[in-house]
This record gives sequence, structure tokens and C-alpha cells, in this order.
Amino acid sequence: MIGHRGQGFKDLYAKIQPQLQQLLYTKQLVYLSTSSAWGVMEGAIRNLVSKKVLSCMSGAFSDKWFDVAKKCGKQADALQVEWGQPILPDVIEAKLATGEFDTITLIHNETSCGCMSDLPALMAVIRKFPDVISIVDTVSSFSAMPIPKDKLGIDIMITGSQKALALPPGLSLVSVSKRALERASEVTDRGYYFDLLEFQKNHENGMTPSTPIIPIIYALKSKLEDVKAEGVEARYARHARLNKAVLDWGLAKGFRLFPKEGHGSVTLNCFANTLGYDLSILNKVLKAKHQLVIDGGYGKLKGVTFRISNMGDETDATIAALIKALDSALAETPKTGA
Repeated sequence: MIGHRGQGFKDLYAKIQPQLQQLLYTKQLVYLSTSSAWGVMEGAIRNLVSKKVLSCMSGAFSDKWFDVAKKCGKQADALQVEWGQPILPDVIEAKLATGEFDTITLIHNETSCGCMSDLPALMAVIRKFPDVISIVDTVSSFSAMPIPKDKLGIDIMITGSQKALALPPGLSLVSVSKRALERASEVTDRGYYFDLLEFQKNHENGMTPSTPIIPIIYALKSKLEDVKAEGVEARYARHARLNKAVLDWGLAKGFRLFPKEGHGSVTLNCFANTLGYDLSILNKVLKAKHQLVIDGGYGKLKGVTFRISNMGDETDATIAALIKALDSALAETPKTGA
């Protein structure tokens, strides 16, 4: 451990900034928050919504963001689609054209149902409305595929440590545009812990507003070195390759991908349980005999879908071992009602 107000921490903070900016494809600063990504997601709402926020909702986590906005006392409107369906550009354009909104929230990769919206197409529409600040959750897609923040015009880009970065939870990263900081300066009820202006002021001194989670920041430094050693293009290709390997396995078994065709996540596959397996028993077999578990469906999709991740540090060998274990476990798993 080192003192978080000393030169040692300032050096650590400064060391990782250029690498983070490269990975976010941004010239803007990248703040470090000792919190889950939900902390800075709520903070962004508190900092930026003066008039009304449009919450794009396509799964459990984006649905929650709408609830968070209301609990923060903000005016909010729900752009709701069925779980597994992507957010479409023309629908956003119609909403923003009303002039009601000054902020929009998006989740790029909705892991609850494995659906990924077309972020470049959505941002092309949002850029038509210069008074609308965009807040984008890239928690489960960041570092698994290129997300050029500055080119897309994303104002607030948020991610967390525990998904594709494959680090322990407890650290979130947030990159903020100058116009978002200007908006925040006009909002009086920003709070303190997630005040973007406090992040900016402390960043200028090589520090964070509150006590940082130093061990995970060291881990982040190590992870960034791993990413550099692998090469970002190779990292993106690995995620795409492993994702396809799991998808091909599931389709060959007779399962169907749950999200709309062409909008499946690159970091996980969410399959519809079309063959009717008892997923709770499947996981018991996987855990007992192979020391593995998969997700048996999130929220209202429990038992109806199952999710298999390929993000982070997974390799061709680990995914091949998982597929072999799944084949074995499925042979021992009854189907519901059988």
C-alpha cells in the first residue's frame, strides 16, 4: 500500500492515463472511481440532467437506469423495447426531436439478454442534437471490441473493472467530455462523491476525490500491460473468435440465440432454452463434475435462457474445455417435464 495523496500514487495514476486513453480512443481524461459502475452511472444522472433524461431500456440493467433516474428526483422518460431487441436509431431520433430531453442513457451491451445495440448508428443520430448529453455504459463491451469514444461523440463513457478487463470488482472508469463538464457546472445538486468537477479538480493534481482502491489500480496497471503485450487487435479478434465458437456450439446443439439476429453480444452468448433442459440441474452437474458454472437466465429470463461468457482472459483452450464439459453435463441433465 502507498499513501493516496503522495507522489507514489501520483506516479501510478499518471502512468496508466495514456494507456487508458488509447484503449478508450480518447484525448479526454479518464477518471478512476472507487465504486461499481452503477456509482458513476447514478452520478452522471445527478451531474447532467437538468431538464429530462431519455432512458433507453432493453434489458434488466438499462431498465434499472430509468428507475435510478427517478429515484434521483429527475424527470425521465422510458424508451422501452422487449428484452433481446436492440435500441433502434429512428426511435431515438423521434424521441429527441421533441426537444424534451437534455440527456440520454444507453447500455451498449445488455448482458441480461445478450443483446448489443448498434452504437455507431445510435451515436450518429444523437450527434444531430447538440443539446443532448450522451451517457453510455460500456461495462461489458469495453476492451473486447473497439469503441472509439471521441469519433462517436460519446460524452460520458463508463466501464467497470470486473467484466472484459477481468479484474476484481470495485473500480470504475469514466471518461468525460468538456461539454459534459460545462453542463455539470450548471447543476447545483451534483452531490460530492460522484461530482464530476471534483474528479476533474483532483485529476489535475494526479489524484482522485476520495480514497482510491489502490490494489485494484495496481491490478489495472498490470492488465493494461497484458493488453499491450497481446495487442488490442489480437484481443478484439480473440473475443470475436471465442464468441463464435460458443455460438456455433449452441446452434449445432439446437439452441437458438435469444437476442435479435445480428445483435448478439460479442462478450457472451445468451441462448434461448429451446430444448427445455433443467438449467438448475445442468449447473449442479457442471459444478460438481467440472468445477464450472454458467448463468441459468437473468431475472425474468431465469430458466428460459442461459448465458455463456467468453470475455476477459478466456482462451481457445478454456472455451474448448467448457464446451466439452457442457456436452458431458447436458447428457446427464433431464428436460423439464420429462
